[in-house]
Formats: sequence, C-alpha cells, structure tokens
Amino acid sequence: VPSVQGTLPHFIQEPEDAYIVKSNPIKLRCRAVPALQIFFKCNGEWVHQNEHFSHEYKDLNTGLKVREVMINVSRQQVEDFHGPEDYWCLCVAWSHLGTSKSRKATVRIAYLRKNFEQDPQGKEVPINGMIVLHCRPPEGVPAAEVEWLKNEELVSSLTDDNIDTRADHNLIINEARLSDSGNYTCLASNVVAKRRSATATVIVFVDGGWNEWSQWTVCSSQCERQRTRECNSPVPRHRGKMCEGNSEATENCTDGLCTQSMESSNDVALYSGLGAGIITVAILVVAVMLYRKNHSEYGVDVIDSSALTGGFQSFNFKNTRQGNPLLLNSSMQPDLTVGRTYSTPLCFHDSTDKELFDPLPDIKVKVQSSFMVSLGVAERAEFHAKAPAETFPRDLSRDYCSTMDRRKKGLLTLNGPFSSCKEPLRTTGVFGHHGGRLVVPNTGVSLLVPHGSVAENMSWEMYMVINQGEASVQTLDSCEILLGPEVTYGPPGLDLFCPVAMTIAHCAEVDAENWNIQLKRRTQDSKWEEVMSVEEESTSCYCLMDSTSCHLLLDQPGSYALVGEPLTQAAIKRLKLAVFGTMEVGSMSYTLRVYCVDDTPHAFQGVVAAEKTRGGQLLEEPKMLPFRANTFSLQVSIQDVPQFLWSIKPFTTCQEFSFPQVWCSNQQPLHCAFSLERYSPVTAQLSCKISVRQVKGHEQILQVYTAVAETEKESVPFFMQTDCTITSQTGPKAFKIPLSIRQRICATFDTANAKGKDWQLLAQKLHLDRNLGYFAKQRSPSAVILSLWEARHQDTSDLDSLASALEEIGKIHSKSSPKDQDEYLNFNQTKHLSHISKRLFKVLSDFKL
Repeated sequence: VPSVQGTLPHFIQEPEDAYIVKSNPIKLRCRAVPALQIFFKCNGEWVHQNEHFSHEYKDLNTGLKVREVMINVSRQQVEDFHGPEDYWCLCVAWSHLGTSKSRKATVRIAYLRKNFEQDPQGKEVPINGMIVLHCRPPEGVPAAEVEWLKNEELVSSLTDDNIDTRADHNLIINEARLSDSGNYTCLASNVVAKRRSATATVIVFVDGGWNEWSQWTVCSSQCERQRTRECNSPVPRHRGKMCEGNSEATENCTDGLCTQSMESSNDVALYSGLGAGIITVAILVVAVMLYRKNHSEYGVDVIDSSALTGGFQSFNFKNTRQGNPLLLNSSMQPDLTVGRTYSTPLCFHDSTDKELFDPLPDIKVKVQSSFMVSLGVAERAEFHAKAPAETFPRDLSRDYCSTMDRRKKGLLTLNGPFSSCKEPLRTTGVFGHHGGRLVVPNTGVSLLVPHGSVAENMSWEMYMVINQGEASVQTLDSCEILLGPEVTYGPPGLDLFCPVAMTIAHCAEVDAENWNIQLKRRTQDSKWEEVMSVEEESTSCYCLMDSTSCHLLLDQPGSYALVGEPLTQAAIKRLKLAVFGTMEVGSMSYTLRVYCVDDTPHAFQGVVAAEKTRGGQLLEEPKMLPFRANTFSLQVSIQDVPQFLWSIKPFTTCQEFSFPQVWCSNQQPLHCAFSLERYSPVTAQLSCKISVRQVKGHEQILQVYTAVAETEKESVPFFMQTDCTITSQTGPKAFKIPLSIRQRICATFDTANAKGKDWQLLAQKLHLDRNLGYFAKQRSPSAVILSLWEARHQDTSDLDSLASALEEIGKIHSKSSPKDQDEYLNFNQTKHLSHISKRLFKVLSDFKL
C-alpha cells in the first residue's frame, strides 16, 4: 500500500463540541492521514492509552492508510473538572516528520432550567396597533431556541409577513387584527428538554363609534322632540369601549304650538294615575285576604332572607306584575331573570331613589316582605345605574357608598342565627431567642417570630387575637369592606430585633385595576389609620398579596385589618357556598340550610361551629362563587325536588340576598333554609340541586344526594386544615429552613460581592423583588426575606423551591473548601435534615464566602 512520506499528519475529522445529556457519555473522534499514532489530550493532560479505541483502514479513493481514534467522556469527568474554562479535548497525531494538533472541542453538561427569566404578559391592544410579546427563555446549555404557539399551533413569520419572531426571542405583530386575538405561549427547547412559558392572552379590541344623528322627530304633546344615534360605526368588539355620550337627545319645541294640548294631557294623566292607583290597592287587599284564607295552614307564606330577621317593612310599589306564574302553578320554575325585592329592608338613598318606588303620592302599603314576594308585586331595588362602561358612574358611586354606610350602621341586618358579639379567638405562646410560630387553628391566621428576634436570655409571652364582632366595621369608610379577619398581636410593649411575619387569609380576587386594597391599623381611640396600600412601597412595613393570603412584615404590635375598596364593577370577592341538612326527630320534615360566606377559613369555621351544635351534616363539598361588585343581588333556589316523594311549601323555592347584605357581610355568615316534607316514612333518600347565582354574574350548583333516615347526630366531616389543634411551636421545629442553613444563606447574601450575588438577587429569585427599600433598612435583609418565604410556604412540605432558586443564582466556579466539606459531612449525619436540606447545604457550599 503506498504511503505519503515526508508530510505531516492531516486531519480528515476533528473532534466536535459536544453536550452531555443527563448521564449519557459522549464520544469524541479523530481521523488523520498519514498517522503512526493519535492520542487525545484533555484539559492539558494526556488521556490514558487504555481509554483510546483506535483502528486503521484503507481509503478506497486514495489508497492511503487512515487512522481513527475515539474516546468516551462521562458526566462525572466534566463535573470533577474545575478550571478557568470549559472541559476541552484535542487530538495529537504523529508521522515520520512530526506532530499535528486538531482543534479544541469543548464538552459541557447540557441543562435547561424550569423557570423562564421573563414570561410573556397578556395585552389588550386596539385594532391596527402593534403587539410586542416579550420572552426570555430559561437559562440553558446549549442556549434554548424559542418558538411561539398561538392556541397551541405554531406561529411562523414565513407564512405571515405581519408577524416577526426573530427579534431577540420576542413576538412582534406589526398591525393587530381581530384574528390575532388568542392565547400565546413561548416554547423554549434545547437538546435536554422543552419548556413552556405561562400563557399570555392577547385581546384585540375595537372601540365603538357614533354614526350620524337621525332626523328630529315630530314635536310631541309635551313640546319635546327627539333624535337618536347608534354606537355602530364601528360596533365595539372584544371589550372595546362603548361610545361616550348619550344615544338620545331631547330638546324643547320653542314655537309654543303645543301649550294647550299639554295642559289638557296633564289633567288626563293625573286623574288616570290616581284612578289606577286606587284600583291597584283594592285588588291587592282582596288578593291578600283571599290568599290568607285559602293557605292559612302553611303558617309562614314564604321563607326568604328578610323573613328570617322578622318584622314588617314599608314598601312603596310601582304596579302589579302581570301573569305571575307562581300563583297559577306552584310546580313551575321561578323566573330568575326577573329581580324581586324580598331580601332586605329598603333604605332610600335620597329623594331621587324614592321616586322610583313612589309613583303615586301618599299611597303606601305595609305588608310582610315574604308575602310581597309570593305575590310578585315588589319591584327590584335598583342599586345600580345603566352605563356601558364597567367603571362606577358618579351617581352609582354615591349611592353605592351610601348603601354601604347604611349597611354598616345596622339598617341592613344580617340573616341567620349568628350573633355579632362572639367571643374573640385567642392563642398565646412564650418565645425566646430561638423564635417560633403562633397559629389560630382553622382560620388561615398565623404569626412567625423569627430566630434572633428576641434577645438572648429573654422571653416574651406573645398572643394573637381574632376579633369576631362588628365593631371594626362601624369605623371603616363607607365604601370599604373587610377582606379578612381583624387580627391583633401583642403585648403592646413588645421589643424585637427584627419584624414578625403575620399571615391573614383574604377573600379578594386581587387585581390592581379593580381593587384599592389597604392595610389599616386601629389607633388608641378605636379609629382606623392607613398603614400602606398594597400596591405602593413603604419602609414601615411589607405587604405581599397572594391569591388567598396576605403576608405582612410588621415591627409594631397592634390590631391590623385588610380592607378593600372596589374601583370598578369588575371587582370580585370570593364566596364559599355550603349546604347542610338535618332531619327533625320524630318528624317527616327535612331542612336544608344554604350558607354564603366570605371565602376565608376563619369565616367558614363560624358555619362549622354553628352546624356542630345543630347536628348538621355537610351534604356537598363547599364551592367557590365569584361575586362581582355590580350591585346585583344573590339568588338561591332549590331545583329538581322529586315531586312524588317530597313536598315543599309554595313560594319558597327561590330566595334572595340583596347586594349590600352579601358585599358587606364582613366575615359574618349569611344563610337561608328550605323545609321539605316526606309524603311517606318509607322515603329514605333525598336528591335535588341548589342553585346559587348572582344576577348578571356567576352561578354555582350544589348537588344534594343524601340519606334522610333518623340517626344520631354526626359531626361535620369537613375542616379547613388537618392540623386543627396545634396553636404554637417554638424553636427549630417551627421553621422549615434549618438554622445552620439559614445562617449560611444570610452570611452568603447579606454582603454584596463583585458577581452580584447579594440579597437583592436572592429576593428576585424568590419572587420577592418589590419594595426592596424595606429590606434595605433591615440589619439582615436576607434573614427578613427568608422569614417572608417561610410565612408564604408554611403549608408546603419541602424546601425544593428554595433550593431551586439558590441553584439558579450562580454557576459553581470552585471546589468547596475542606472546612465546608467537613460541615457538609456533619450535616449528612444529622437525622432530622431532609434530602432537600442536604441539597440546600450542598448548593451553599459551592459559594465562596
């Protein structure tokens, strides 16, 4: 075989950059000609001969001998290498004249983090506007490639010139079209995995516009003429704004041609109105007498929310509703689309409101509210004004706040047997230098006393109290409501080195556009003062709003409450719905009680406590109902009752709570009851549905299927938490983060370094990077950040999220010192330390202190 003498080796194939995926080793290859030997050198050191795999073959085209060499590189080899650059290898080939070197090939461990550095955010943009969705994929090796999905289908700029996906991972739509509305997802991928970002909803809207005015109408008998216009040029679409201004215009006719006819028409209208009013009153009185005569055996005509509070109420009515189906056939389903006033005493806001219910002067009828409902003659009390936009109009805001103010002064009473003078819930504990945690069981309220907050060789007897009365409501501003319980912690002279972390459950759907949520503190004269708004920054305290809880960092003992003021009708507070049942001993009757209560553990425990005393059984898992600030009432109806097995009193199938009753319940339960009776004692099952819906809002269905045999009273089988008895914990067992690891984190991040690994980066990775000025003033910012993390994750079972955040902060650059390794081994021998805690310490040992 011929050979090439007198030439240096020439590489036909050089090693290429490679990535180790999971634990699979990679192969590096070299081929050279002419070559007597080929060896690999990695990181400046020769690879042992036994690790080479080589063979020779003849190139059929040139007839020359080709030598090929291969080695394997494992994940362990790369992890054990700590140098100024990445793990690398090259080939060295020998011939008779000398040696040749190949290019360097780097070997890196491939990975792709889980969390995106920036998720795309939803947008609402006008038609023809520009849409820019930002996406920063997770950190990864190799760098992740980004694609975009719209409604789970791939978006490509190759098929749509209006879309650009090449600009630094961002998605740009130059001119928004209605068809561009949808759910967009950023998809990042490399050789290891694929990651999906949070979905961003894009809505392309069209604002409405007027067309031209119509022609003026002929002058009417009232000396007026009108013209109209429509909001259809264009029609508002996809949440676009309605046209501003009025759709109708009226002006007086100034020529005086209809003065005489107007006077005569006024006389006719006056006498006609008086006559109609007298006839209506007479018909009503006759109907009441006939009804009571025919149905006196029923006792109470109808069960509704105001009937439960008792008493008579003065109603002004407009006219008699025609064709009431409830009077003709009691089996017909009620029309829930028609609102009726049968839930609360009417409180007129001003003279203009009164006119709506008093069309006939000095004619008032005093009847029981439940009976007004059964006849269907009471009109809905309108607490709202018609407006296309969802913001509160000026007159609505006035009436809304006025209604709220009357509600808090007691004019709108709560329904049900619950007293407003309950004993406060109280828990106490003695805490020293090691700190601990106070918990009011099953209320969503807790207090974290950090390690080191109490001086050494000292202790404090601390307490936490939940005020269950309504005194706090009386002093709030008229438009504000409680979003959670009022909580007091003390003692008043408490002196700590760092703030405590208090957690209070709340019932608001948090949205800065719809809510103004504030933290307030009670002063010595029992008034409320604002501490901070949750959307603003403050150095006096820290407020972190989660979906169901508020986490506070507080320096000053006292009474605190989270209050909210709705900014628009889209503001939502969550209600928890539950249905309980009891069978009366020795009777054929069965009672269903439906509760509507603010969606907080504390509020629901009031229901649980009441039903325990009654022997009630929970018949369906409680459900959540979003209740909007649209001033519409809440209706409760029973449906699908087996007519041949059960009877229900007429006119009791639909009941209602007014908007102020529900919106201003302030942690106090509301409830209504349905009484059913078996036709035969053989009937042992009851199945029906309970519908709870807000007019022009959401609806929930509670499905009831239960045995109704007379049995001993059973306890309520539902509790908010499994840990119902522990009220205080002290020392290390009260914290998820072991003290040694907590101290290591503080030592690492409290002092800034050149690589930026300080407490601000820690706050960012733990998603606590707002209001950083509060942390900056603390003696140990990292310790306060960890206390807030502890409070936020008290219901989770491990430290995985903390470990993941620390792993993301920086790349490991050097081996841990022998001292660190010794400490790590000692911690491995600690039995109470979990696997995740060991992982935490391993991560921390890689940081240079």
